[in-house]
Amino acid sequence: AEPVLVNNEITRAIERLNPLAPLHNPANVLGIRAISKKWPELPQVAVFDTAFHRTLPEHAWRYAVPDELYTNHGIRRYGFHGTSHEYVAHRAAALLDVPVEEFDAVIAHLGNGASVTAIRGGQSIDTSMGFTPLEGLVMGTRSGDLDPSILVFLGRNGWSPEDLDSMLNRQSGLKGLAGNNDMRSVVEAAEAGDAKAAMALAVASYRLAKYIGGYHVAVGGAKALVFTAGIGENSHQFRNLVAQRLGALGVELDAGLNRERSREPRVISTPTSALPVLVVPTDEERAIAEATAAVVAQASVAR
Repeated sequence: AEPVLVNNEITRAIERLNPLAPLHNPANVLGIRAISKKWPELPQVAVFDTAFHRTLPEHAWRYAVPDELYTNHGIRRYGFHGTSHEYVAHRAAALLDVPVEEFDAVIAHLGNGASVTAIRGGQSIDTSMGFTPLEGLVMGTRSGDLDPSILVFLGRNGWSPEDLDSMLNRQSGLKGLAGNNDMRSVVEAAEAGDAKAAMALAVASYRLAKYIGGYHVAVGGAKALVFTAGIGENSHQFRNLVAQRLGALGVELDAGLNRERSREPRVISTPTSALPVLVVPTDEERAIAEATAAVVAQASVAR
């Protein structure tokens, strides 16, 4: 959905979707209701993180399950982090002096929550998060992809849906593998010889590299690989681990450029790299503020 002015109907709709985004929607609804109560005349705008992914083709958003699960329950791949991916796509295209309508790339948004998106012609055509933000990459506390039969097995052994939800969303990922969901701490532990931390980095970087390779094919040959968000922007160690797994694509990082810290968009690959590798700081707050201003201004004109 496009950004919209919040009313009771929108608030209830967001609340009904709490099971799809259990780490985010409940808190957002509490904030909306609190502001509505204190400042009832103050306009609020909902900017949906799924909106950028509405361009996914059906073959990308479909699950291979009985059709009634989609038609009756809306079970399909939605994708998240859309606000960030859209903002970064525009910034990266500008850095490379390419019209965004001609920008083909793979963007990796790596934070405590992580997702990777295939961009073709400036639009999202595939993304790693699915029905909920749980699908896809190894994250801070989320498992990412796993065999669904594991849940059936655990359910038959006494695990409740609530137990499974908590385990997969809050106790897995880097935390489950290394005991810590902070990438900086995991990298430090791995460099100090902690085998569990090293394995966590190996699993996370391998999973991401597989997605990048697949999305390189999906876009018909990416013209850029872009890292963004907290880990993507700041962890030169993790970027290097991922790049090392992409040798078959001809990706080469410049060690010095990769280690540099900057708040500016920049290229960190060598001149001989088969495709440029960029670090582009995201600014979801700015993107949300701009969308909010546009909706409020439009509503004022309509009145």
